[in-house]
Amino acid sequence: MTQQTAPSIFDLAGFWQLASADGSHSLPMPVPGDVHSALLAAGRIADPYVGRNEVEVQWVAHKDWVLERHFSLDDIAGHWYLDIDYLDTIATVEVNDTVVLKADNCFRRWRPDVSKALRSGENTIRITIHSSIAAGAELQAQQPFYVPYHPGNSPIANGNMLRKPQCHFGWDWNIAIAPLGLYGTIALKRLETARIEHVVTRQIHHEDGSVDLHVKLMLHAEQPGVLPVHFSFDGERVRLDCGVRSGETVIHHVFHVAEPRLWWPAGSGAQALYTLDVEIPTEQVTRQIGLRTIELLTTPDEAGSRFAFRVNGREIFCRGANWIPADALFSRTSPVKTEALLQAAADAHMNMIRVWGGGFYEHDWFYDICDRLGLMVWQDFMFACNLYPCTDEFLENVAAEVDYQVNRLSSHPSIALWCGDNELVGALTWFDVSRNNRDRYLVAYDRLNRLVEQRMKKAAPDALWWPSSPASGYLDYGDAWHADGSGDMHYWSVWHENKSFDEYRSVRPRFCSEFGFQSYTSLPVIRGFAAEKDMNIASPVIELHQKNAGGNERIAGTMFRYFRFPTNFANFVYLSQVQQALAIKTAVDFWRSLKPHCMGTLYWQLNDTWPVASWASLDHGGSWKVLHYIARRFFQPVTVVAIPDTKRNLIRFSIVNDTAEPVDVDVNLFLLSLSGERTPLRSASCVGSPDHATTFATIDAAEIPPQALLAWSFTASNGMAGEGHHVGGTYKALDLEPSSLALAAKPLADGTVEITVKAAGLALFVMLESETPGRYSDNAFDLASGESRRIVFTPASPSGEGEVPQFRVYDLHSCQA
Repeated sequence: MTQQTAPSIFDLAGFWQLASADGSHSLPMPVPGDVHSALLAAGRIADPYVGRNEVEVQWVAHKDWVLERHFSLDDIAGHWYLDIDYLDTIATVEVNDTVVLKADNCFRRWRPDVSKALRSGENTIRITIHSSIAAGAELQAQQPFYVPYHPGNSPIANGNMLRKPQCHFGWDWNIAIAPLGLYGTIALKRLETARIEHVVTRQIHHEDGSVDLHVKLMLHAEQPGVLPVHFSFDGERVRLDCGVRSGETVIHHVFHVAEPRLWWPAGSGAQALYTLDVEIPTEQVTRQIGLRTIELLTTPDEAGSRFAFRVNGREIFCRGANWIPADALFSRTSPVKTEALLQAAADAHMNMIRVWGGGFYEHDWFYDICDRLGLMVWQDFMFACNLYPCTDEFLENVAAEVDYQVNRLSSHPSIALWCGDNELVGALTWFDVSRNNRDRYLVAYDRLNRLVEQRMKKAAPDALWWPSSPASGYLDYGDAWHADGSGDMHYWSVWHENKSFDEYRSVRPRFCSEFGFQSYTSLPVIRGFAAEKDMNIASPVIELHQKNAGGNERIAGTMFRYFRFPTNFANFVYLSQVQQALAIKTAVDFWRSLKPHCMGTLYWQLNDTWPVASWASLDHGGSWKVLHYIARRFFQPVTVVAIPDTKRNLIRFSIVNDTAEPVDVDVNLFLLSLSGERTPLRSASCVGSPDHATTFATIDAAEIPPQALLAWSFTASNGMAGEGHHVGGTYKALDLEPSSLALAAKPLADGTVEITVKAAGLALFVMLESETPGRYSDNAFDLASGESRRIVFTPASPSGEGEVPQFRVYDLHSCQA
């Protein structure tokens, strides 16, 4: 029991009592939290991520669950309301057995008046979270016509009926357990004159370089009154005594910044941030403000039309990946874990993250982190890969969602673009009912899409809007999976259509916002959910942790195409990650070499929600896979790429320069024999033009002996450097010789470990691995004969003094020999 005599704010977070509505379970649950995690902590279910437990816990989502707690209030005078967000999803809230809220949208903030329900002394609050599975079926039955969902992505039916993360119903990378809970705020608050609904800003950038920051404060009051409002920004503090009316009152204030420090995306300048504080007597809202302009260029040209972002007057090539929820279960996430994932993106030279439309509008701290790291955010609205209702009730619910989310988030400098949905235009062609009655479903889609656009533009008139991803243009419902002349593209022919990696060079996207190739999650992660007997790609446990139909076969089939087959399961996992990295590198290198024709590559995907075979470059838990180490190289702002022509007769070398200054680049080309000997081929010194890709050399494939590799290294005048190799045919055609890798490790005083790897022969894709989680200063690199490399390993958690983890080392020859 909690006692509080005269609170204005009563935080109801903490332990509640959780019970199934049928009385079969009763246990404590932390709020914020989720039901599955509470059941696991109480020993009522096994870990859903381990073995085949996913199947065993699916009963949880079929039940209704009741959360309850008690609190005491002595002084109940005045207007009281509950403040709730991230309530997932269909829920009834009662105070002292009086229903005060019927919630039906995980993406809205709820503030029901509870004044009449409160009583002096002990009070009870009860939240019944209804089964989303039952609710979805009921809502589907109420539709005027059937609204299909994608059963491959959503094995749990009818998730498209609910304003809830769509990936909760499964996906081709996610566990299908339809979690439920309360993941955000739960507080009881007394309304003292007025409360803050939103603080929203707009920026006016003048020709003289100065900026006006327009601050819009939205207040809500139950009755007229007067209250002081303080605005503070950049050392200036202003007090306004404001009258408020019953309902909403809007107050405006403008700050003038004569000499602003501008916010830039990562790699293009500093992330200058200002603090804006808005205060009323009972509440304060703080916003991070970055002063910047942003434009989306879609001007027509000979190929179609452009798709390029211009920030502060400079075009920015977008390097990044797609973001999905940090974990399938909310209780396993945290700001610290999320920041580590986003920091990994920044460490790999990314400057944009696409928040994909099948998850969440993330918590405020997610965008705060992106602001600090310089990660632009392509923000989807939460609609993905299904069709959706267009009833008045559904659209009214969506309108309130859009109003809330855009007002909440639009002031973040990291928010670059608002996008209507993920792949809904394509979904119109995926179902018999929509193919046979396209007009009906196209009109339904248009009603939803137009509503989202209109409400978004009303809340943030200056923000950038894009109707869907992929889309060839505004009101263009064409095939943006294969048409590459305009707009943003999702290119999936290599993975889903089983085409060769060379096919990445058959398209010339203006901006590729999705493309990917799968690999297995790393062996230490697999050992966390599978027993030794399960270490086989065809075992039921490994197959359950592969959610894309045919995914394991496609990984194996690609190996047959490019490599000699690995000798055991551990090597299979390693080689799957090597080929994933090669696939994405092939695409990124070519598309970056087309700059400024192409102005963005966002691969699918950055992170995983649970331990699973997927397209991610980070394991569940945040460890770097091979792809992420190689992405740090291919996304480097200045790099050298080798692009073969369609017949592989010529190899074109280009400098890609994403910086605003010219760079002098020295390149050494050489041949690598299969024994690891280097033979110089030629050297070149050239200038990489600012924000451009420049071809500086062409090599005839005839200059490369059949059993040799073309390799290179480069250094740039801005301090960047790199290396790479090119294989004219396939790796399986190479009669690789033993690399005879030797590894030595010793602890350092700061708790890190120094690892030295030396090769006696040619070692390709040298990969260090340990059961101890942590980060390597470099990984997935090549060594020629006699070469060594010093690597620093930083454990995720401090080790004992003098302790050295056990390390494994892989390379291409040893995994196949």
